[in-house]
Amino acid sequence: MAKNLVIVESPAKAKTIEKFLGKDFQVESSYGHIADLPSKEIGVDVEHGFKPKYEVSPDKKALVKKLKDLSKNAETVWLASDEDREGEAISWHLAEELKLDKSKTKRIVFHEITKTAILKAIDNPRSINYDLVDAQQARRVLDRLVGYELSPVLWRKVKGGLSAGRVQSVAVRLIVEREREIQNFKPVASFSITAEFTNEAGKVVKARLPKNFSTKKEAEDFLAKNIGSIYKVADLETKPAKKSPAAPFTTSTLQQEAARKLYMPVGITMQVAQRLYEAGLITYMRTDSVNLSSEAMNAAQQEITSSYGKEFSKPRNFVTKAKGAQEAHEAIRPTDMSRHSITGDRDQSRLYDLIWKRTLASQMSDAELERTNVTISANNHSENFIASGEVLKFEGFLKVYLEGHDDEEEESEGMLPALRVGESLRNESITATEKYTRAAARYTEASLVKKLEELGIGRPSTYAPTISTIINRTYVEKGNMEGVERKYVQMTLHSGKLSEKTLTENTGSDKGKLVPTDIGTIVTDFLVKNFEAIMDYNFTAKVEEDFDEIAEGNRNWAKMMQEFYSKFHPNVKEVEENAERESGERILGTDPKTGKQVSVRLGKFGPMAQIGEADDENKQFASLMSDQNIGNISLEEALDLFLLPKSLGTYNGEEVEVNNGRFGPYVRFGKTFISLPKGENPLDVTSARAIELIDQKNQADAPIAIYEGMPVQKGVGRFGPFIKWNGMFINVNKKYNFDKLTQSDVDTLIVEKLQKDEDKLIHNWEAEGIKVEKARWGRSVLTQGKIKIELDKNFNAEAMTLEQAKEMIAAKAPAKKTAAKKPTAKKATAKKTTVKKK
Repeated sequence: MAKNLVIVESPAKAKTIEKFLGKDFQVESSYGHIADLPSKEIGVDVEHGFKPKYEVSPDKKALVKKLKDLSKNAETVWLASDEDREGEAISWHLAEELKLDKSKTKRIVFHEITKTAILKAIDNPRSINYDLVDAQQARRVLDRLVGYELSPVLWRKVKGGLSAGRVQSVAVRLIVEREREIQNFKPVASFSITAEFTNEAGKVVKARLPKNFSTKKEAEDFLAKNIGSIYKVADLETKPAKKSPAAPFTTSTLQQEAARKLYMPVGITMQVAQRLYEAGLITYMRTDSVNLSSEAMNAAQQEITSSYGKEFSKPRNFVTKAKGAQEAHEAIRPTDMSRHSITGDRDQSRLYDLIWKRTLASQMSDAELERTNVTISANNHSENFIASGEVLKFEGFLKVYLEGHDDEEEESEGMLPALRVGESLRNESITATEKYTRAAARYTEASLVKKLEELGIGRPSTYAPTISTIINRTYVEKGNMEGVERKYVQMTLHSGKLSEKTLTENTGSDKGKLVPTDIGTIVTDFLVKNFEAIMDYNFTAKVEEDFDEIAEGNRNWAKMMQEFYSKFHPNVKEVEENAERESGERILGTDPKTGKQVSVRLGKFGPMAQIGEADDENKQFASLMSDQNIGNISLEEALDLFLLPKSLGTYNGEEVEVNNGRFGPYVRFGKTFISLPKGENPLDVTSARAIELIDQKNQADAPIAIYEGMPVQKGVGRFGPFIKWNGMFINVNKKYNFDKLTQSDVDTLIVEKLQKDEDKLIHNWEAEGIKVEKARWGRSVLTQGKIKIELDKNFNAEAMTLEQAKEMIAAKAPAKKTAAKKPTAKKATAKKTTVKKK
C-alpha cells in the first residue's frame, strides 16, 4: 500500500500525474463531484441558515467506499482537485465524506500538469480554502432555490415540464430581445458611390465617396454631374501605423476564437481544452486572467528569438479587466512553448495550435504599417473621392497570428500604386449601388459568450453549460433560415453614358445562429413580467460580485442568501396566487368565412392557431408549421393552416391526404405517413407529387438484400444514407456506391456494425435486461427498456456492478410504475446475433 494517496477529479488527470510521482504515491480519481444536492427534493434547509443537504449519488457509493478504505491505510492524503471554486468544493466533499483526518490531509493546487508544477505543489501544500467552498455553496444553493421555486410556477402558469435558471433565463432573454429588435427593424435604403480611376502609369486606383445619398434621384444627379469631369490627386497623406497583438486566451476569448476560426461549439471547445489540460499540454482552461508567469514569458521570448529573430520579440504584461479575476492564475497557454504542435486527435491538435499561436503572438513585436489616404477631386463639383491603402512594413506578431472578429469585416485595404499630388487621373467608371441598413446580427455562441462576459453574467465555467442547457430545453435553437431574395438598383456611369440594372441579394440568412423558439419567448415574457429582479441584467451581475466577495472572505454566504430569499420567496408566492396564465396569445383578426376571432397561442403540443374564442364549443385548431412562430405569423398564413388536412383522392385503393402535425407536414397514404421534404409547403402538394413521394417511400422501404433471413432496407436520414436491418440503422459511408449496394456490401456493413456494437458494449446483464455501452464524448449510457441514463463522463463504467446499475435505474424509474420488463426470449436471441468473421 502506497504511503501517499493523491485524489484528483478525473482519470485522465490521474494518469498524467502518476507519471511524475514515485512508487510511494497512488493517484486515484473521484470522477468529479462525489456529493451533491439531492435530485428529487430541494435539499436546502431554508429555516436553518440555508444549510445544504448533500448526498452521495448511487453511482458513486462504491467509489467512495474504495477511496475511504485507501485513505485509512495512507499516511498522507493529498487532495489535488482543480484550483477553482468547484475544485475546492470537490476537495471539501472528499474530506467530509471520507472522514479524513485533518492532521494527515493536505490540499495542493496547480494550474498546469507538469512535473515541475506537481512537485512544487507537493512542496507547498495548504489547507482547504473554506471561503472558496462557501462561494461554490452559495452559487449552488441560490441556483437550486431559483430553479426549484420558479420551475413549478412555469408548469402551472405556462406549460408543464419547463424549467428556469438564474443565468440560463437571462441568456434566453438576451436572445429574445435581439430577435424582437430584428423583427421590428425597418431597413432604410441609401446609395453608396464607388469609382475606378487609372493614373498616368495606367495603374488602377479604386476610390469611394465618403457619404451616401438617401434617394435614387440624388445619386443619379451626382452621377450626371461627373459626365465630362476631369480628375486629379488633390492630396496625398502617408503616415505610419501599428497593430498590437491580443492578450493570451481566457476561457471566454478561447471559446469565442475557437468558434470563429475552428467553428467549434462552445461546449466542444471546453471538452477538447479539458483533454489538453489533463494531458499536461496546456494550463488550466477555466480562467479569466490574461496574466502570464515570468517563466512563461521567458520561454516565449526564447522561442520567438530562436524561431523568428530578436526583432520579433517584445515581452508584454497584460492586465485583466474582468471583475473578480484572480491574477495569481494564468491565462490559457501551452505548458511547453517549444512544442509548436501536437499529434493525434484533430480537434485537440487544432485547438492547441490556436492556443500556441495566440500565446506566442502576445509576446511579439507590433506589426508596422504605412497607411496612405488619397483625396481625388473633380473640376466641376465639390465632392471628393477617397482612396485608401496600406503597406505592411514589418510583420511583427502577424507572422504568427491575427485575432478574428464576430462582425463582418470590411474589404481589406490593398496597396495603392505610386501617386503624386496634382497627378491627373482618368475615370473608368462610377457606380451608385443601393444598399440597405442591417439589423443587429443574431447571436452566435461566441458573441453570446462575449455579451454575457461584458454584462458580468456568469463566470468562465458557466458559459458552455448555459448555452447547452438553453438549446437542450428548446428555449433556443440553431437557426436554419435560408433568407429571402431582395432586389436592389445599381447605376453606372461609364464613358459618359449612364446605365441602370436591377440585381438581387439574399437577406436574412442566419444558419447556425441562436434563435428563440416560441416557448423560449413566452417563458421569457412571463419571467420578465413577474420576476423583474431575477431577470434584470444588473441583478444577475451583482450576484456574481457577491459570490466573488464570499470567495475573498469579505461576505457571509448564508446572510447573502437570506437577503436574496427574503425578497425572492414572497415574489414567487404572489405570482403563484395572482399571475394570469401565459400562452403568448396573439389575436390576428377575424375569419372572413365564420366571422370568428383568429388567434395563435401555445398549446399542449406546441404553437397553434385557433378560430373561435375560449368559450366557443365549435372552435377549430391547427398546428403552426416548423418555420412559423407566434410572434410574426400573419392572419392569411394562419387561415391557410385550416385548409389542412387536404384530400388528394385515392391511390392503389388507399386514401391520400396532406396535413401538418406535431413533427411537421406529411402525406398520409392509408396508414403510412411520409414527411415532406424540408421547405415544401403542404398546401402546394398536388396528387401527382404525393404519388411521387409514396412511390419513393415504397421503393426505399423495399428490401435490397436479405441477411440471416431478415430483410435489409435502405434510406437517407439526417446523418446521411443508411441501411436498416433487424431494427438497427447502419450508416453507409462514401466508399460505398449507395445507389448500387451489393449483397457483399450489405454483409460487410452489418458485420462491421455488429462488431462495433460488441466492442462498445461494457456490460450486458441480459437476465435483467440491463446494458451499459460506450457513448459519445467519453460518456457511457445505462439502459433498461425505455429507461436511458447518461452516466457522468468521469464515471468508471467498466467498474460498475449490477447492484449499482439497479440502484440508478430504480432512482430514475417513474413513480408508481413497474420496472422495465425483461426482454423476451425472442428479443434476447436477436441480440445474440453472432458476428461473422470475413
